[in-house]
Amino acid sequence: MGLPQAGAPGPALRPRRHGLGATALMAASGFAGLGWQLLWTQQSAPWLGHESAAVLAVLAAFFGGLALGAGALGARIARSARPARWYAACEALIAAWGLLLLALMPLWGATALALTGVQPAPAWHWAVAFGGSFVLLLPATAAMGATLPAMARVTAQLGAAADGPSIAALYAANTAGAVLGVLACAFWLLPELGLATTTGVCAALNAACAGAAWLGWRQAGSVGSAGSAGSPSSAGDASPHPASPAGTGMPPAAVSARPTQPATRRRLLGLLAATGLLGIGLEVAVVRVLSQVAENTVYTFALLLAVYLVGSALGAAAWARWGAPRPDAHALGNRLLLALAAACLLGGGSLWAAEPWQAAALAALNAALGPGLLPALATEAWLALAAFGPPTLVMGALFSQLAARAQASGLGLGQALAANTLGAALAPAVVGVLLLPAVGAKATLLLLAAGYLLLASPQAWLRPGPWLVATPAALLALAAPPLVFVDRPAGSQLLDYREGVLAAVSVVQDAQGVARLRINNRQQEGSSSSLQVDGRQALLPLLLHPAPRQVLMLGLGTGLTASAALQDPALQVEVVELLPEVIAAARHFHPAWADPRTAGRLQPLAADARRHVLATPRRHDVIVADNYHPARSGSAALYTVEHFRAVRARLAAGGLFCQWLPLHQMDHETLRSIVAAFRAVYPGGSALLASLSLRTPVLGLVGHADDAARLDVARLRARLQGAAGLPRPPAAFGLHDEWALLGSFVAGPQALARLAGDAVPNTDDRPVVAWRAPRITYAPVSTPEARLLALLPQLGLAASELLTPADASALGPRLAAYQAARNRYVAAGQAVQPSADVRLMLAQVQAPLLDALRLSPDFRPAYEPLLGMAQALARHDPEAARRLLTELARLQPARVEAGLALRAL
Repeated sequence: MGLPQAGAPGPALRPRRHGLGATALMAASGFAGLGWQLLWTQQSAPWLGHESAAVLAVLAAFFGGLALGAGALGARIARSARPARWYAACEALIAAWGLLLLALMPLWGATALALTGVQPAPAWHWAVAFGGSFVLLLPATAAMGATLPAMARVTAQLGAAADGPSIAALYAANTAGAVLGVLACAFWLLPELGLATTTGVCAALNAACAGAAWLGWRQAGSVGSAGSAGSPSSAGDASPHPASPAGTGMPPAAVSARPTQPATRRRLLGLLAATGLLGIGLEVAVVRVLSQVAENTVYTFALLLAVYLVGSALGAAAWARWGAPRPDAHALGNRLLLALAAACLLGGGSLWAAEPWQAAALAALNAALGPGLLPALATEAWLALAAFGPPTLVMGALFSQLAARAQASGLGLGQALAANTLGAALAPAVVGVLLLPAVGAKATLLLLAAGYLLLASPQAWLRPGPWLVATPAALLALAAPPLVFVDRPAGSQLLDYREGVLAAVSVVQDAQGVARLRINNRQQEGSSSSLQVDGRQALLPLLLHPAPRQVLMLGLGTGLTASAALQDPALQVEVVELLPEVIAAARHFHPAWADPRTAGRLQPLAADARRHVLATPRRHDVIVADNYHPARSGSAALYTVEHFRAVRARLAAGGLFCQWLPLHQMDHETLRSIVAAFRAVYPGGSALLASLSLRTPVLGLVGHADDAARLDVARLRARLQGAAGLPRPPAAFGLHDEWALLGSFVAGPQALARLAGDAVPNTDDRPVVAWRAPRITYAPVSTPEARLLALLPQLGLAASELLTPADASALGPRLAAYQAARNRYVAAGQAVQPSADVRLMLAQVQAPLLDALRLSPDFRPAYEPLLGMAQALARHDPEAARRLLTELARLQPARVEAGLALRAL
């Protein structure tokens, strides 16, 4: 990219050559810029958390840094004789600071945790998150904000006149590079290489841009002063804008016109700021609506952002190609504003049809390509295109037109960018925090469209255009239903619906009286019918501890798990839940949750679980982590080595940690990576099943503060007897005796080591779960029961890995028999077809269940269904019922129920 030497292309080809070079550099810089945004968001999350204050503050800090860099440095760059050096310096600073943040970010994280506290007020949390992130990222973000003004000045000074890129073309190239950066990072770099290596890739791109600019354009100032083609400005020109068509997008006559009035400049800056706010506000609102239809994985948000950027890039490129400057720039701006308002209505209107469109598109793509990840992702991209396509095309053109007008009026490009980016920085708070929770998605989208209408000048309203847009907006406001997506089966009723800052939470009760809690209508957090399993998820780890007092639960859901723990008056229960709306909705599911008698022992906290564990100084006897859906955005951070290590640091002496895993929501490789991460912190850990369910199997990983801890059977028996007086004792949850508790274990340390094998552990640097788990969500390749039945033979447990030496020697054979009976029972359930006819059911299950009882007389789960079916069969076939009851009494003589039923016959 060096300047012409002997034998190089002649002067007529120089503009095109420099123009192509500038476009390539801006594309590479855009690629790295979006890569940095994704990286810094990932790196900040462990310490800042996923609460709304932190998420929005980091985004605002990023935009704020861009705005400051464009505003503070843009004017100096416009007056510089050597803008190529400015550009090279900015790119070099981005690369160096990005690498330095690998070391600075953890140090800042510890400081942020100390400043934020355990449960900060939202305003203080916002202040720490925004202020710290703004300062921490400022050197790099300010340099990013100055790159476009610097490149625009370079191309003007190099004489890239008619054949060179305009501001719109540079902006389009930068945005197109950002699209590639989003997709490459989301689908390749981060999953395959991790954060540290991706940091190196982005830094290398910035460094390459710096080197190319420094070496290729080191004489840019002298070229400009020599009067290169198309560059009337001199190297010493102190004007606040590059006075060339390539730099301004305006004809020379417009640039040299008499200075524009200050009021006009202020209006242009106001338009740039307002359109920045409305543009990012639209992105926030549409993403929130589509989160109730799409799967909400890392791929979902990458695709939404990519489509938004593609539309903006195409709009800017179209403006650079066909939007020739015209004398009626003011009127043209009005027309673009009206077009953008109409495009918002058109794109927003597609959201009402998002569900049927999704179903139709997915069915068509599955038929054409076969079920898989690609059709599912293409469907989400189609939804994003329908919503974002029309408005973002006009946005790209409108920004290009306003930037050109701003420069023609005497404003620098840096000032224009600063105003636009400052408006964008305000959008997440204004739209995400204020508008969406207060008025809902429908009113928010209509207000955004109205905002573009109101930006048109008063003279424009004397013509039909604004009224042609305002009329359908008014009709939508009056006639369209709310943009609320809640599955409502026939006969159901909506008990609760809350639109929060981060998600929408609903509670729906079906015709049978079963209430279900959903987040964004996609993620079911439990139901009122799941008390049996949810309660076991509390009782199993609590009973394993000899004398728990302080309990920490990470994740609330319906509150049924916490309610089971709250029965014990000796327990103090602290529950951390990210969404305040979920805490409010839990009152629909169990009286114990809202019982005032538990108020002194229950502490619900609306906070990010990972940040809370890092920030709290308290230690707990038992920590129970909910079975978070691993594919949902942010959940994978709770399955990392670093998080498991932080949890272990919060265990009291003799404490234990139980991490529940939803086997029905993860594939085998995702499970292996989580187990590998768990074993890195708890090498002596074991695993148990929450229940014997085939449809929703849940596996628990159990680790002890003392990794060599073993269970004492006599102590377990005493714990069960002590809990027998609870309102709902362990027996009500199927935990009748110590064998039910011990028999829940399916793997010891050796089996978990075999299961993990050579899997990549899920870490902050290699968040493989976030990228792998969505695949089975989009395109299931097996059923939950098939995955469980394939997993059980790979597991195993020796009594010596679980029990004290004395108990292992005395009770090892009985434990092995119980495990064999359990596996036989689970395997038998795969082929069962439910039927109301007891004879048909017995024909399917009688033989395998009796086999399970023959294997272990301690195995109760097979006894109870056979006893119930025998009693029902007695009404139709007393002799068959007598034979079955006799066999039950023989196989489990310690139980009296079969004998009593026989006497009743």
